Amino acid sequence: MPNEVPARQLLHLVFGGELTRLDSVEFKNLDELDIVGIYPNYASAYAAWKAKAQQTVDNAQLRYFIVHLHRLLDPETDGRGKTG
Repeated sequence: MPNEVPARQLLHLVFGGELTRLDSVEFKNLDELDIVGIYPNYASAYAAWKAKAQQTVDNAQLRYFIVHLHRLLDPETDGRGKTG
């Protein structure tokens, strides 16, 4: 359709690594962080996170996270283009 507005790009980072303890988010070795990738929306980031989490389910110390980069890049908005 010619009048379609393209979806807003909301960048998300997926990464993980081995934690020092299960009750914290401190990594054992920052040099060994697994940067899975940067994705244009939450749905694709979630799919990548889920795949990595399922691959590493046998290691409780290894955790993957989704970081909302769009919120860091534009802290004045809530990620939907609205302020407040």
